[in-house]
Amino acid sequence: MLKRGLFALLLSSFIFKIDAQVQQTDSVALKAVNEAIANSTSSVDNGPLPVITYTLTPKKYKIAEITVSGIKNSMYEDFVLIGFSGLSVGDDIEIPGTEITNAVRRFWKQGLFSEIKITATKIVGEKIWLNIELKGRPRISDISYEGVKKGEREDIESKLGMVKGNQITPNMIDGAKKIIKRYFDDKGFNNAVITITQEEDLSKEDHIILKIAVDKKEKIKVYDVVLDGNVEVSDETLEKAMKKTRHKHTMSAKVRNFLRSTNYVPESYEADKANLIAKYNELGYRDARILWDTVYKYNDKKVQIDIKLDEGQQYFLRSINWVGNTEFSTDQLNAVLNMRAGDVYNQKKLSSRLTGDEDAVGNYYYYNNGYIFYQADPVEINIDKDSVDLEIRIFEGPKATIRKVMISGNDRLYEDIVRRELRTKPGALFSREDLMRSLREVAQMGHFDPEKIQPDVQPDRESGTVDIAYPLVSKANDQVEFSAGWGQTGILGRLSLKFTNFSLKNLLNPGSYKGIIPQGEGQTLQLSGQTNGKYYQSYSVSFTDPWFGGKRPNFLSVGAYYSIQTGVNSNFFNTSNLTNSNYMYNQGASESMLNNSLDPDKSIKTFGVSVGYGKRLNWPDDYFQLEGGLSYQLYSMKNWDYFLVRNGQSHNISASVTLSRNSIDNPIYTRRGTQFSLSVQATPPYSLWNGVDYASMGSDVAGVDAGEKYRWVEYHKWKFKSKTFTSLMPSIQKTPVLMTRAEYGLVGYYNKHKKSPFETFYMGGDGMSGASSGYATEIVGLRGYENGSIGYYASAYTRLALELRYPLILEPSSTIYILSFVEAGNAWSDIKDLNPFDLKRSAGFGARIMLPMIGLIGIDWAYGFDKVNNQRQYGGSQFHFIIGQEF
Repeated sequence: MLKRGLFALLLSSFIFKIDAQVQQTDSVALKAVNEAIANSTSSVDNGPLPVITYTLTPKKYKIAEITVSGIKNSMYEDFVLIGFSGLSVGDDIEIPGTEITNAVRRFWKQGLFSEIKITATKIVGEKIWLNIELKGRPRISDISYEGVKKGEREDIESKLGMVKGNQITPNMIDGAKKIIKRYFDDKGFNNAVITITQEEDLSKEDHIILKIAVDKKEKIKVYDVVLDGNVEVSDETLEKAMKKTRHKHTMSAKVRNFLRSTNYVPESYEADKANLIAKYNELGYRDARILWDTVYKYNDKKVQIDIKLDEGQQYFLRSINWVGNTEFSTDQLNAVLNMRAGDVYNQKKLSSRLTGDEDAVGNYYYYNNGYIFYQADPVEINIDKDSVDLEIRIFEGPKATIRKVMISGNDRLYEDIVRRELRTKPGALFSREDLMRSLREVAQMGHFDPEKIQPDVQPDRESGTVDIAYPLVSKANDQVEFSAGWGQTGILGRLSLKFTNFSLKNLLNPGSYKGIIPQGEGQTLQLSGQTNGKYYQSYSVSFTDPWFGGKRPNFLSVGAYYSIQTGVNSNFFNTSNLTNSNYMYNQGASESMLNNSLDPDKSIKTFGVSVGYGKRLNWPDDYFQLEGGLSYQLYSMKNWDYFLVRNGQSHNISASVTLSRNSIDNPIYTRRGTQFSLSVQATPPYSLWNGVDYASMGSDVAGVDAGEKYRWVEYHKWKFKSKTFTSLMPSIQKTPVLMTRAEYGLVGYYNKHKKSPFETFYMGGDGMSGASSGYATEIVGLRGYENGSIGYYASAYTRLALELRYPLILEPSSTIYILSFVEAGNAWSDIKDLNPFDLKRSAGFGARIMLPMIGLIGIDWAYGFDKVNNQRQYGGSQFHFIIGQEF
């Protein structure tokens, strides 16, 4: 006992804390051991205490038992927590020694505990019983933000990654402060103060509410950028190169930097210093460098930047030599490189023409001919005074063939329907052009989110092959349109069902149905109906197969429609004191008067069928398509006082040919590409062979022989339509796009005494079809004017437009973009009156929403600047609504 007492007395000089009271079995030795263990145990958040070297000789013990206490509601079992310590029953440990210290360190590394104590609860001989006492860190029950906007909060949350229910550690708090500080630094709030506090959640034990408060202060602006040492290159040129670190100190700078960022952002400033040198390199100053720069406080809100430059001398290309090119000649590569001896040594142009997205040499020649492993390395082999001899070393590598083409994420179409759209086929040479074209074709199908189509190209140099994966994100593409409008005869309602993934061959196979129809082949079936009650009814059905026969992209379309429109009796006109005119119902008629004046003996019925067949061409390129069509319409008039033909039937049999080209990249929000079509539609020239003297049958007014005169409709109709799309900022996804439009249309005749009253143009307004737009005529919109006010039964029209679009949301669930436009157009009743310079002008703005199950919905406000028929009320301020179709 005397020895044990002396041992305990000596150890007491090293005690920091006694962690637990233990039972009195072998009590003196137990107390001494716990005092020694205390030196290896930490209960503060600053990390474990260092290992202490003791002067006494350590004593070995064998662990008899390990228990865990203190921690509540842990997600880990006791045996897991004991495993964290690295200690096990039966282990021999020394006290004092490193085993306990290392065990504590292991717990700290987990980051899950705020207090860690290891004590000996009993010692019997050379056996020791240990207890690990832990206190868990609190968990997050809620996170609140103060001093930030909703969008900023969402951005910060995505960067922090803090989740409710997770434990919070000091490192997480420090990391969160740094991330938030960096976020606001990037926005120009360099003086922002971030405070993160923890408040105990009284409703949940061991939970805290994390409060993040941000005092953004004011943004730090750039007062002035002072450049020194630039002699050959002007301040203005260099300041333009500094895209985000600009100043508005002088009036000229204010004008030059209008709408430019002038906030001081350290990361942007570093990038702009590189832009300065890149500008010098672009101008031939390959040795230009920044000698020194400094940023210092001008006042509490602004900083000044001083930059000292060494321009060096300007260099020119003396020679360009290609090495290693065996597949393509030097002349071919020089032509694509577009740099020649005597030019300023433009390193920026050299880099962009050989690497990156603009890699002209690779994209034009090598990547489209299987050379996916191609590399070009420009080397300056000689510099003599102001001249540079350049050697471009080409590594062509082997031609790579496509080994596998993998498709994932497709749960809508049969896989062969997707694969037939791909230009990248197993066994074929790799071609970047084919890859990009495949992406376009898949996007054009409309069944996948075009913003998420990112191919994964996996080349294998050893085998000389490449695997291509297409990860697709399916989206709903079927559309249900239910729309309603209000007219003089009441509500005009429309219901349309458009199934874009129809499968005709499985129509009689109910087991293949997904929902109410068979799906999987990408065919389109559309059913629609429109009614105004007793006054107007219209029904149509159409079917389109984009790959008729399944082997080639030749499309087939068939359709049929029927409509009936009823008139009003003579009492209505007498009562309302109205006269007949081009409009079916005159302004000033009340709804009740029309409802009481329905005359079922006055009607026009229309029935039509059509069939079209199209083929993709290979020349001039395979964006071209040639389509032919046949159609038949039957018009049946009964006491129809509102048209040239009052009674009788008119037959319209016509054939059409359309040459079109479509190279747009995305059918929903188009960024680049063009669309144009040139079409002619014609009927047989009956008047040239039937021997009828139409001059003697009266003029073009309603008459007794008009029905016979127009029994067989004849005309020839010519149309040209074009659109171009130009991305203004192609490097970003949400790029503004400039769209231009030009359209022209003419309806000609074979006999001047038999001009067709059908297939004319109805111009003005929103471009939407409906009962009020008439019949047997083509609807042409012109925003800023009332529907049909520009032209009614017109024989010629023109329309021009310039539209700027900007996307707000580009997601599978919805696409939303806003637009502004200027527009001009006009229509003429006779071709001889056509004047392409006599146009009705308008301008305005609007928005479009594309919802997968509904289609396109839009609203435009436009102002028509010109009078129509010398009457101002048809133009001026106009709102136009668009449902289910592009304007």
